[in-house]
Amino acid sequence: STTGFGLTGIVENKKIIIGNKNFLSNYNVTSSDFEKNADQLSSEGKTVVHVAIDGKSSGIISIEDPIKNSSAEAIKELKRLNIKTIMITGDSKRNAEHIAKQLGIDDFEAEVLPEDKANIVAKYQKQGEIIAMVGDGINDAPALAQADVGIAVGTGTDVAIETGDIVLIKGDLMGVVRAFKLSKATIRTIKQNLFWAFIYNTVGIPLAAIGWLNPMFAALAMAFSSVSVVTNSLRLKKLKL
Repeated sequence: STTGFGLTGIVENKKIIIGNKNFLSNYNVTSSDFEKNADQLSSEGKTVVHVAIDGKSSGIISIEDPIKNSSAEAIKELKRLNIKTIMITGDSKRNAEHIAKQLGIDDFEAEVLPEDKANIVAKYQKQGEIIAMVGDGINDAPALAQADVGIAVGTGTDVAIETGDIVLIKGDLMGVVRAFKLSKATIRTIKQNLFWAFIYNTVGIPLAAIGWLNPMFAALAMAFSSVSVVTNSLRLKKLKL
């Protein structure tokens, strides 16, 4: 077998070749008889696998990975957060284009070999982009490690889960949206806490230094500062994601 291309084997003394069109061409097998049908299936978002028996093209198999109902909504929510979405897939360009249009994905990288996913992530990083990579397979692990933030789907492989910075318990892209919303709310809360702590210290320390602030009031103000910071942080528990 050749990862990302296909595999060969012997069945009942017949040589079987299964894979994409380029894989079959390496064995001098042309699939012109099924080209029209293959193009039609690809345009419908299906992955086409070519089959050859004893060096002769014998048929095609179409595989369709059903899109979850929540995926399109997740893409819309990410756009509302001003996040650009890019799909990286090993499928054909026609297939990738169909899926991208169906879900409203901004851009896509098609016919990508597993080992090239990390290189594509690095390419966007060199352009100054901050990359969050979502993946669930063994082949996604290098890209998850390369990304600024690796988000592994909990229903995926152990390698991907161990590599990811964030692990989604459910295999639902809405979890990515919730992760972004929670991170933005957390950063906002941290900034608020730092602001109030800065105000307390800016006002309180000079007053205490010149003796205008009673030590008892200073201690009370410090305690109130800590309570206000903790209380403000606890609001994250009531955040609607």
